[in-house]
Amino acid sequence: MRHRKSGRKLGRNASHRLSLFRNLSRALITHERITTTVPKAKELRPFVERLITLAKKAALAADGPDGKAKALHYRRQAISRLGPTHGTGVYEKNGDLAEVNDTVLKKLFNDVGPRYKDRPGGYTRILKLHKRRLGDAGETAIIELLKEGETKPKKERSAAAPAPAPAPAGAPVGAAS
Repeated sequence: MRHRKSGRKLGRNASHRLSLFRNLSRALITHERITTTVPKAKELRPFVERLITLAKKAALAADGPDGKAKALHYRRQAISRLGPTHGTGVYEKNGDLAEVNDTVLKKLFNDVGPRYKDRPGGYTRILKLHKRRLGDAGETAIIELLKEGETKPKKERSAAAPAPAPAPAGAPVGAAS
């Protein structure tokens, strides 16, 4: 029984799962939109959102007193979560050449973190795709970072059902007719 055991194992041991999340989060930060399976996307969301929260805190801390030390602390926490290849290059394809523009860590702290300064959370969106994965027919989904200032669309509530009609005045309550 799995009582009170959160998280999916995804058919991997703990170190392989951590490596998977690190690689997927690097790809998501680099491309801002990736396609993967639905369970992986659902498990990746909290991992990435914690990284973005660290970058956001660093952007907010840089404004205040003693901000550089706090920002450095948040950056080092993100480095430890992203692992030893935190400086992986972000490539931009210009024609035939692929040039290294920035690192994942720099993009996270310079672009992605400040983008969500005013947002309290929920930096990613998961969109399920109809197309199944070739091979094992796994359900696929797109996980993407929200754009700056983008909000979740509000669902319109349908009108409430009318109240039941009152019982006639002369009829006793609960009596069968």
